Amino acid sequence: MAVPAERILASIHLIRGEKVLLDSDLAALYGVETGALVRAVKRNLSRFPVDFMFQLTEAEWAHLRSQSGISSSWGGRRFAPFAFTEQGVAMLSSVLRSEQAIHVNIAIMRAFTQLRGMLATHADLARKIEALEKNYDHQFRAVFEAIKQLMEPLPKVRKNPIGFKPR
Repeated sequence: MAVPAERILASIHLIRGEKVLLDSDLAALYGVETGALVRAVKRNLSRFPVDFMFQLTEAEWAHLRSQSGISSSWGGRRFAPFAFTEQGVAMLSSVLRSEQAIHVNIAIMRAFTQLRGMLATHADLARKIEALEKNYDHQFRAVFEAIKQLMEPLPKVRKNPIGFKPR
């Protein structure tokens, strides 16, 4: 089963300065229940130091819910989710040993690599623009300001799908 990189990239959050995937997103990608994934991790806690996995605080969880529109009504989670760094996701491959887990882990590692490449390209472009700014006078300042504004990331907007759900 191929997992689209866009789906993985959309699931990556920046929390505590780390790019992470939440346990529920990983469980959906692996095709297991969140509780089963968490139980497998807890049985192997020594494999997940704090730089591989951490549990969100209530404040972080509340902020994430407000940012992404995650429901907080009946039937929701009782505990804040666990967040897995890239190393934690790699370690999951030793805990979850299904064929699907292997393919999903490969796709996730590729998505993290793609994200690093995009960030490096963005930083390189920003350095080049700054160098150009230093070489040209004030008449181009407006052009450089407009380019900088275009480079700023757009806020994530969650769109509702168009159409109806088949039964």
